[in-house]
Parts: sequence; structure tokens; C-alpha cells
Amino acid sequence: MPTPPVPRAARRLRRDWELLSGSGQPAEPFDTAMVSGLPTAARRWLVHAIAPGTPLWPSVVLTMQGEIRLGSWRPFTATQVLAPPRGFVWAATARFAGLRVTGFDRYSSGSGQMDWRLGGVVPVMSATGPDVTRSAAGRLAGETALAPTTFRGATWTEGRDADHAVATWRIDGHEERAELSVGPDGRLLGVVMERWGNPGGEPFGRYPFGVDIEAEETFAGVTIGSRLRAGWWWGTDRQAEGEFFRARITGAEFPARDA
Repeated sequence: MPTPPVPRAARRLRRDWELLSGSGQPAEPFDTAMVSGLPTAARRWLVHAIAPGTPLWPSVVLTMQGEIRLGSWRPFTATQVLAPPRGFVWAATARFAGLRVTGFDRYSSGSGQMDWRLGGVVPVMSATGPDVTRSAAGRLAGETALAPTTFRGATWTEGRDADHAVATWRIDGHEERAELSVGPDGRLLGVVMERWGNPGGEPFGRYPFGVDIEAEETFAGVTIGSRLRAGWWWGTDRQAEGEFFRARITGAEFPARDA
């Protein structure tokens, strides 16, 4: 299959997008023996999520739509290239008072960035620097959930019990940990972590962050969460206050087998 095109909102990042979405070497096919040494919950999830013989693709390009809370809930559509632990680019279009705002969040080439523009031209929000980079790296680690074929890039340890496993990613010299919750049937139920950020204007630091996965769908032999809710303060009495993202995954494309 051809590499999906770079979305309009990320055209200034064409090189990063193409590097992340390319496959490099041919992907090795998945065999259940590959997960034999992993924690129980991780094995259960991966055997459920990856059909035997499916290439262990190093990246995925996702399309999605949903609502993001920026003051109030606003509709968005987005395309994302995701390649743990190398990076991601999330390019989206949202509506503010009927006006179109386009832009991207990214972690690539060792740094993070947010850049959003009214009509694709007038800057409305832009941020870079060490705090943005650390927060974006945490997001990248947490999105393991949407790229199960990259599982070998993480170090896996037992979670709080047999239904949880921890994936630790080394991202440009720093470690980020995410704990996955797995159901008895292998379905991934959610991800929680201590992510760097400043939710609600708090001082920058690590705060509870999480994703609940409410449905799943299979694309080309890979089963991923297809209906998601995410936000800060996950698992605390401030979860409703911190929730800011609701999405439905509408498609997933993988690198060409012979790339």
C-alpha cells in the first residue's frame, strides 16, 4: 500500500512526517512466541491485538474525529502518524466560533512542538521548549495503545496485578512509563501514567494522565482502540474536570510490506 499523503496541516513538517511513516526494513511477521517472556497482561493484550503473521510495522497513520475541550467542547478531525519511540505528528482541524483552526502537535527529531493557526495563517497558539518536549514524549509513550506492533521497542514489567503491565520507553535518552489495563479477553481497557505537563495552569510537573478505551476495531490484522476518552487527573476525583479529548478512530494505514 502507498504511504499516506502528508495532511495539509502538517505540510511544514513533510520531512518528519515521511521519516516517521516510512517502514525502513521489511517488517518481521508476528509470532505468539515473541511475547512468551512478557508479563501476563502484556501477552494477553498482544496476542489479542496482533493476528499471527501480521507484519510488526514500526508505524501507523491514523485518521480520527471527535471533540476536544478548549474552553468548551469543539469538533475536530485529525490525521496522525505514530511511530514509538521515534515520534508522532498529530495534524488536526477544529472549529472555534465557526472559524477553522488548523495545526499540529508533534514529537520528532528529539523535540516537541505545538503550532496552531487561524485559517492556516494567523498564529493562535505556539509552544516549544523543554517542558513541551517532555510532555510530548509522555504522550508518545502512552500511545503504545494505538501501535501494538511496536511493542518490542519498550521494556515490559509487571503492573499492579495480573491485569496490568508497564511499558517503559526510552525516548531520546529519557524514560517514560505507561501502565496498561487489560481485560480477561485481551482487550485493552485503558492506559494511565504520570505525564509531564501543567494542567489547568498548574506548575510544570508530573500529573496523573489517562486514556479509557471504550471500543476497538481491527485494521489489517491489528486491533486497536477505536473509541477513546483522555485527560488529566485520571483516576482521581478531578477526572471529569481534566477530561479534554474524545475521539473515534476511523482508519489505520501501515507502511508498505516491501518498503
